[in-house]
Amino acid sequence: MAWRGEIDLGTKPTAPGAAMVTITIDGQPVSVPEGTSVMRAAAQMGTSIPKLCATDSLEAFGSCRLCLVEVEGRAGYPASCTTPVSPNMVVRTQTEKLKKLRRGVMELYISDHPLDCLTCAANGDCELQDQAGAVGLRDVRYGDAGASHLGQAKDTSNPYFDFDPSKCIVCSRCVRACDEVQGTFALTIEGMGFGSKVAASQGEDFFSSECVSCGACVQACPTATLIEKKVVEIGTPDRSVITTCAYCGVGCTFRAEMRGEELVRMVPWKEGKANRGHSCVKGRFAWGYANHQERILNPMIRASIDDPWREVSWDEAIAHTAAEFRRIRNHYGKRAIGGITSSRCTNEETFLVQKLVRAGFGNNNVDTCARVCHSPTGYGLKTAFGTSAGTQDFDSVMAADVVVIIGANPTDGHPVFASRLKRRLRQGAQLIVIDPRRTDIVRSPHVEAAEHLALRPGTNVAVLTAMAHVIVTEGLVNEAFVRERCDWSEFEDWAEFVADPRHSPEATELMTQVPAANLRAAARLYATGGNGAIYYGLGVTEHSQGSTTVLAIANLAMVTGNLGRDGVGVNPLRGQNNVQGACDMGSFPHELSGYRHVSDDAARDMFRDLWGVELDHEPGLRIPNMLDAAVDGTFKALYIQGEDILQSDPDTRHVSAGLAAMECVVVHDLFLNETANYAHVFLPGSTFLEKNGTFTNAERRIQLVRKVMQPKNGYEDWEITQLLARALDCDMHYGHASEIMDEIAAVTPTFAGVSFARLDELGSIQWPCNEAAPEGTPVMHIGGFARGRGKFVRTEYVATEERTGPRFPLLLTTGRILSQYNVGAQTRRTENSRWHEEDRLEIHPHDAEQRGILDGDWVQVVSRAGDTSLRALITDRVAPGVVYTTFHHPSTQANVITTDNSDWATNCPEYKVTAVQVGRSNGPSDWQERYEARSRLSRRIETVAAE
Repeated sequence: MAWRGEIDLGTKPTAPGAAMVTITIDGQPVSVPEGTSVMRAAAQMGTSIPKLCATDSLEAFGSCRLCLVEVEGRAGYPASCTTPVSPNMVVRTQTEKLKKLRRGVMELYISDHPLDCLTCAANGDCELQDQAGAVGLRDVRYGDAGASHLGQAKDTSNPYFDFDPSKCIVCSRCVRACDEVQGTFALTIEGMGFGSKVAASQGEDFFSSECVSCGACVQACPTATLIEKKVVEIGTPDRSVITTCAYCGVGCTFRAEMRGEELVRMVPWKEGKANRGHSCVKGRFAWGYANHQERILNPMIRASIDDPWREVSWDEAIAHTAAEFRRIRNHYGKRAIGGITSSRCTNEETFLVQKLVRAGFGNNNVDTCARVCHSPTGYGLKTAFGTSAGTQDFDSVMAADVVVIIGANPTDGHPVFASRLKRRLRQGAQLIVIDPRRTDIVRSPHVEAAEHLALRPGTNVAVLTAMAHVIVTEGLVNEAFVRERCDWSEFEDWAEFVADPRHSPEATELMTQVPAANLRAAARLYATGGNGAIYYGLGVTEHSQGSTTVLAIANLAMVTGNLGRDGVGVNPLRGQNNVQGACDMGSFPHELSGYRHVSDDAARDMFRDLWGVELDHEPGLRIPNMLDAAVDGTFKALYIQGEDILQSDPDTRHVSAGLAAMECVVVHDLFLNETANYAHVFLPGSTFLEKNGTFTNAERRIQLVRKVMQPKNGYEDWEITQLLARALDCDMHYGHASEIMDEIAAVTPTFAGVSFARLDELGSIQWPCNEAAPEGTPVMHIGGFARGRGKFVRTEYVATEERTGPRFPLLLTTGRILSQYNVGAQTRRTENSRWHEEDRLEIHPHDAEQRGILDGDWVQVVSRAGDTSLRALITDRVAPGVVYTTFHHPSTQANVITTDNSDWATNCPEYKVTAVQVGRSNGPSDWQERYEARSRLSRRIETVAAE
């Protein structure tokens, strides 16, 4: 028998809490919640009713007429998918009349379907094939002389799946999935009667249409009409492994479906609590980088960054690295070495890197890319609430009445969450978007923001404080909540501050460029519209006042009482898959795991007792401080796991100068990334498909990453760090990633109840998980804050030092696009690049006309820090005076022009506000061409046999 995936119960479950109803199906009693369909009730008792248009991921439709049943006392033959149960209902699913009707329906389907099962890629994995057998169809009476759809051309335009209309049975499942699950409305049923057919957008091919390649339509299709190219190439899978996606902070759970050691497809798991059976183009399809020809599988070393790479054995690479680190430590002192962890790596890998630095190097010189994007979240939320994380689970958005999105672009950056959000908005929730750019969520099919506050980049604090001004001065404060849950004297001080007329929408309008009337309307809506939820992203944190903005968001939530229940809260949308986990694991130079300061004697004692070494009580160096010290000659060696600081960190020239000044740079990654241009040792990493561990997503959800295949490089990443630690006489002896999690739980109070066995049992856990919350905590701060009383903090607006003027009149801000991920190291090595082959500079038509720029022209972007060149995209998505670009392609070198300005509290770089001038150019800048030549030189490899 062919391998099958998940069981499909035909229709969705009813809402929790419904009364139980007992009915009889084929003589057997069954009790199910009121509102359950007859089809689902039958499936739950083990009786499978034939179906084609029904699936439990979509609303019941009742079009295929295959699921007909007989109901005692009711005329006709109702569809079981659209018939709800009622008390004492008596149903028959198998009678001679039903058999005849079903065979007749199936006969009509088969008469217009290719009879190519033996050569069809979906053979053994096709619902039409299964149901033909289930109804006992053995021959078709109708000949092939009549009209049919068998001659329709196949659409192979999408890089990941094919559309073969000749196999389509027009069940509408793909159309319904695009509408109900994804919310893009890119597919439709075109024509009527026999002429009905599935069409993408206005009769376009799939690649050119509005389809976002999320895969929902492919997953919903019951035939081979929509089918993955990999299934056609490899064959149907024969086993699966449940694992977690390694892209954004949503943390989707997938069934990695395998044939032998070969991955066939990634199918979103229905039981995944973060994604609920949905996915995006990255997680669903963009995993081919694991087998890309540019992936490095053997360790390499070189004496100088001007030398070619030399392949060596693992033993030689580890021994050489340890010897270099030991030499540098002995000559320059223990503070001359540091490490960088990655938000792409597992909790266990990240924990070991910071342990290597603290217990092996003997200092706290450890930092992470999470600080470069979301450290203001940790500072701001810990100050206000007492915990450094978001307050809700993703399901909570379905109870929200008003949603505020500030500095985030969920349709591109967190598309699976965005689909759920759009579903809630279509149900009637109101939306406020605070963003200098008109993102897709502002206006998309059946969704439109009530207010779009297109603020001037860098004025987040002024806008949020003005909203607070409206709430306080118009008497919209939830006084009962504030008195019960917050420090009243601090509230009074804050309220006096925000009530000052200088914070009014009218007084700040010229500065923020947000019309006062719109800002007042947004503030009133959030304060009075019911459950109010705030979601924010890097457009909040990557500013010189990032921490102040997070505090301002917390103030708004507290003053309106929007905390401590479903449908409300303050929710950071983490950019990468394990940003939350990287922070939790102690990746900051001043904090141990669980956000305890390194000066905390009790916390250090706990680690000392377990690790057998004394820990330094002085905070270490952050990444920019490491680079400064390297240029000064006091910092000499760096171990970088899974992070490309040369492309992702600001002020690229300063980063390259710091790396060039070091004597031993070790890059531990999948590819020779931009940072590897300055590396002396390259340790090949393993992909998420090749390792065990956990990721923690944006909702604090800890989920297992399970090994799908053996590591092509020979080791899981945590094993490589352990090899290096042992070579440095740092005691690490783990046999499995689960043992590292056991240690994390032993020293991290919020993880105290977490183990791989518990995760296997529950599926996932949201921290804190301890004796008080043995199954985790979906919603934080119910009944009280972790710090006791909520803390209001004054949020004085301080303009960024990055000012526009005659030389640099425009403001550049940056962001991401749906098809690409972060610095593009993974997605650029997949077919996703067909949607986004290069970074483009978005510029308003007015600004373009002033400069004589046409769409597609090469333009030079110059800032106080540097210059780069890329092609222009003329659009009114950005306001006059604002330009925007992505940073997915290293050839763009977008961070050459970002400055070293940073958040006052956390040193988080100010990526989102850079004063620039834009003018026409003849192509890439001289700097880019020199850099590209340098990169090609650095990628030379002298292949020798590894011992």
